[in-house]
Amino acid sequence: MLPDTAAQFIFQEAPLAHLVTFNPDGSPHITLAWVDERDGELLLATLFDQRKLANLRRDPRCAVSMEGQHVRPPGLREYLVVHGTARVEEGGAPELLQTLAGRHLGPDVAFPPMPNPPAGYVTHIAVDRVTGVGPWTD
Repeated sequence: MLPDTAAQFIFQEAPLAHLVTFNPDGSPHITLAWVDERDGELLLATLFDQRKLANLRRDPRCAVSMEGQHVRPPGLREYLVVHGTARVEEGGAPELLQTLAGRHLGPDVAFPPMPNPPAGYVTHIAVDRVTGVGPWTD
């Protein structure tokens, strides 16, 4: 489960996340994503079926890193790394993206910027381990 301090960091700072999945040959695939936290899990939304989703369906292991703005002694910025196991569910992406757009783009932005967006996919990441620099590892 994600520590409360990490969930607060995600909500307050709305950091961009780097999602790492594994390609079929074992090489890493890295992509940026907006993330949310719900019930101790990380959530991310994708409108269209993409490589990251194919990778997660085949191998649900993943890692997500996020960098904050707060500098901690001795001069390192806070960062959060979540190692976890993902499950991909169909539907719900436009609603989650709209919520996240309010944090990343502004409260009055309509997102996705298209009429009748596809239902897409929501990825739920169960937390296996948390590392980084911040109160979640103190």
